[in-house]
Amino acid sequence: MICSVTRKSHFNAAHRLFRPDWSDEKNHQVFGKCAYPNYHGHNYEMLVKLTGPIDPLTGFVYDLKKLADLIDEEICDRFDHKNLNLDCPDFFDLIPTAENICVVIWNRLRTKIEQNLLLSVTLFETERNIVEYHGPQH
Repeated sequence: MICSVTRKSHFNAAHRLFRPDWSDEKNHQVFGKCAYPNYHGHNYEMLVKLTGPIDPLTGFVYDLKKLADLIDEEICDRFDHKNLNLDCPDFFDLIPTAENICVVIWNRLRTKIEQNLLLSVTLFETERNIVEYHGPQH
């Protein structure tokens, strides 16, 4: 039997959307208020979903406590109450858009989760701005 399990988590972080090779005017044209030089923050919510067979010995697709600990270690401890542009090496050369943050989260988790499980990450930047990434398996 195939089933999905989902863990909800959150982190708070600041970021700025801009390209240093563009003028302030061009950054503002493309990124709007998100390009303001003093950064801004979000209370990010995320859903990490794993899909796979139910283990007949444990009844789990994946141990949700183990998933919670993995999310804390790989994502929340790295990003929570940080300036993504300045404090997080993942974004030193990558614009921390919701799309890129979602992909970084997926990539960080993918290396720690068994390959037979499908992984999906949904990131809520706001309650109305939501990004979902399934990785290259789809």
